[in-house]
Amino acid sequence: MRFEHQDAAAAIAEEVAGIKVLHVVAAAIFNKQGELLIAQRPLDKHMGGLWEFPRGELDAGEAVTDALCRELDEELGIQPLSWEPLISIEHTYPEKTVLLDVWIVKDLHGKAHDREGQAVR
Repeated sequence: MRFEHQDAAAAIAEEVAGIKVLHVVAAAIFNKQGELLIAQRPLDKHMGGLWEFPRGELDAGEAVTDALCRELDEELGIQPLSWEPLISIEHTYPEKTVLLDVWIVKDLHGKAHDREGQAVR
């Protein structure tokens, strides 16, 4: 487990070393009732149909928090106003390694809604 957030340059260096690493940012978003927002993965994607935190891959050279804001706007039409890191963890699948940066979104603007065809609860 990693508790310090790794930047995209380090993830790219790992890929150059022969390991395919995807750097992904995810958001834990709770409502006032303490319920956690989750989205269903598209059926045609890796692990399709499973439920997950809203998330997305970092673009080359993109800061983790910039990716967090971009992905939440693209997927759910919300803009995070404040956030803090929760955990950074790596998981290796047979075909790739995923570096997952999870952030708690403490305040946001807008009401979450489906913008990419995924179910949202």
